[in-house]
Amino acid sequence: MTLMEFFGCTFIAFGPPFALFLFTVVRDPLRIIVLIASGFFWLLALLVSSILWFAVVPLREQLAFGLVFSVIFQELFRLLFYKLIRKADEGLKMVSQTDQDMHLEPKDFTNRHIMAYISGLGYGIISGAFSIVNVLADMVGPGTVGIQGDSHFFFVVTAFLTLSFVFLHTFWGIIFFHAWDKRKFQYAAIVVISHMLVSCLTLLNQRSETHTPTYWGSLIPAYIIMFLTGGLAFKIAGGSLTNLRAALTCSCKQTSYEID
Repeated sequence: MTLMEFFGCTFIAFGPPFALFLFTVVRDPLRIIVLIASGFFWLLALLVSSILWFAVVPLREQLAFGLVFSVIFQELFRLLFYKLIRKADEGLKMVSQTDQDMHLEPKDFTNRHIMAYISGLGYGIISGAFSIVNVLADMVGPGTVGIQGDSHFFFVVTAFLTLSFVFLHTFWGIIFFHAWDKRKFQYAAIVVISHMLVSCLTLLNQRSETHTPTYWGSLIPAYIIMFLTGGLAFKIAGGSLTNLRAALTCSCKQTSYEID
């Protein structure tokens, strides 16, 4: 039973991100490099926030303190990674070109939203891995959640929250890069505020002597914000209802041809 719970929650949290990685990243070495580099920057943000948490001894027991500064450092390092990617554009172009296509502009650079998407996905995957890895380790047993009165929904809610954060970081990457490219800093503010809001909502999941976890109070708003930021990222990347309808129409037609 515990193994079933482990694999089920693992596939919930990382199934869709793995599909995105498989279909949009894995075939391009340059995209893999950018994805790993963005994950490394998230780790640097975690390191700096951990050092601050360790240094401020009186507030170590206050989870909100570490959470707020963790979000701030994540967004600062997202900005640093944006600056690095834009500075390295020319070098990355040379790396991605071969002798046969030196006169061509790689599509990853003609459409800057691709690099924003890859960096956001890398940020999200490493963030999700660190947020759920200890929970996954406990899932394999012995025993399971709920025996001593804890909520039976803990593991499932954790998996769905992890999935939402992976997608949120992907969408935030697109919006954040666009904000700095176009100098539309209101979009950057949306990213920081929504990141802080969703992260602070997870404080509702704490269990203490005086507080019972309210998982739905964090999970439902997180998915509402995820869909809203996803719609904004879709619009920023050039998407529209017409394009979406055309893509779905082509997909349906292709399926009908294969059936025939």
